[in-house]
Amino acid sequence: MYLMYVDESGDAGLHKSPTRFFTLTGLVIHELRWGDYLERIIEFRRRMRNTFGLLLREEIHAAHLINRPGDLVRIKRNDRLTIIRAFINELSAMPDLSIINVVVDKQGKPAGYDVMTKAWEALIQRFSNTLSHRNFNGPANPDERGFIVPDNTEARKIRDLVRKMRRYNPVPNQFGGGYRNLQIDNLVEDPYFRDSRDSYLIQAADVVAFALYQHLEPSSFIKRKSAHNYFNKLDAQLCRVAAPRDPQGIVRL
Repeated sequence: MYLMYVDESGDAGLHKSPTRFFTLTGLVIHELRWGDYLERIIEFRRRMRNTFGLLLREEIHAAHLINRPGDLVRIKRNDRLTIIRAFINELSAMPDLSIINVVVDKQGKPAGYDVMTKAWEALIQRFSNTLSHRNFNGPANPDERGFIVPDNTEARKIRDLVRKMRRYNPVPNQFGGGYRNLQIDNLVEDPYFRDSRDSYLIQAADVVAFALYQHLEPSSFIKRKSAHNYFNKLDAQLCRVAAPRDPQGIVRL
């Protein structure tokens, strides 16, 4: 079974939104690699504690860490950015990790466009399709299933979307008009929502989503520190089959 940990960056609002982009990231790990990779992240957190004083129970929420650190203001801003870079470096050293990325460019979208729903539809479809074709990094069994573990945001909306896609998932025909109903049948149970404070792997997804957002539209601080290039460190983990025509496999909506 493949587990997909999901988090986002940017605002999902369409009108009067402070952000142009909304990014949604799924970190995909096979159950056979889960324990090893979690232990590596725990060891990374121990290093961050010993070096910067970041306690293991304190959340790495990348956007807040840089701009609204709260109690973590005790750590210098440059060091907080170093923690994000070190986290990305740790993920980039995991050969059997796969990352699916969805970006919604809200500029020019029509009124009524549901940013959150469209991004999640694309993420679920790519997760299911990649499972079906056994294209994820790591073990590949002929009947793999998937399980989604998102941050506890818009839980009911996302749960209902997954349930609907199990029954009705219209996909345009590649040639000619019309649609096919490609029901999602390889996901186990409803998504299991967790508070990101309690999941290092959801925090990892948050860091990647933040790195992608800053790659697209960096803040002045991020650009000054060349941190808009952090996303490129994850090149080997990017799930390019999710969007074969995009050089980084990003699903762009």
